[in-house]
Amino acid sequence: MRRLVYSAVVLAMFPLAASGETFRFTAIPDEDQARLVERFSLVADYLEERLGVEVEYVPVKSYSAAVTAFRNDQVQLAWFGGLSGVQARRLVPGSQALAQGSEDNAFMSYIIAHESTGLEAADELPDGLEGMTLTFGSRTSTSGRLMPEHFFRQRFDNIDPERFFSRVGYSGDHSRTIALVEAGTYDIGAVNYTVWEAAVEDGRVDTDKVGVIWATPPYPDYNWTLRGDADERFGEGFTDKVRAAMLEMDDPGLLATFPREAFIPADNDLYAPIEEVAEDLGLLR
Repeated sequence: MRRLVYSAVVLAMFPLAASGETFRFTAIPDEDQARLVERFSLVADYLEERLGVEVEYVPVKSYSAAVTAFRNDQVQLAWFGGLSGVQARRLVPGSQALAQGSEDNAFMSYIIAHESTGLEAADELPDGLEGMTLTFGSRTSTSGRLMPEHFFRQRFDNIDPERFFSRVGYSGDHSRTIALVEAGTYDIGAVNYTVWEAAVEDGRVDTDKVGVIWATPPYPDYNWTLRGDADERFGEGFTDKVRAAMLEMDDPGLLATFPREAFIPADNDLYAPIEEVAEDLGLLR
């Protein structure tokens, strides 16, 4: 089946004008755009077969654009991180986290470092970080900013990273964070552990130049979130059909693109710790 992929710009011009029957979804752009399109085009095909409606994947340019598209009903479903999911559900009352990866209830971030720093893997963040340069991922990334900053503040007496490091940047996505640290543009970076491990496995990172120095404690992260008005729009029981489609996704090739072993049930309450941390750091309005 030929897949039409619309940009957020096009949808902003013609929001749902072409067909009220089309079910649209997006995902936070946490990796290279080409890899995301490949992955979620396969998900669109799977959902179309399971749900019996036309399904389209809508790529977006930023985490905030994913939340905006969800709020504006340009998409009805999204693969969010922990923080972006909290933001979206607060903006669209009744929306539900339906599923998470089997790894997502105990997710981790890695702190990676360029070899020139001399830093090695340890059980806690080392004292010698002060004055180095750091890049987070997106400003609203759970694994690339929120939780790494939270654990950093726990370790260093709640000091603001902007005061502790000589320079703090925001790469925009995890793949870019790895590339920037590998190139020596930044001394250290905060990255989603699954993106790092996939990059290493695929040979897309030179581990002689950059390596993991610390892994955070676990926390809840990614989730599929559906708008609260889905049943009204697509028919009674549609929410249950979407949930079942996610939980019954068992194709190894499709799951490997995330990468996840399986999807398991989720609900909004699971992400209360993320909401609390985001409130503490002033990232929720």
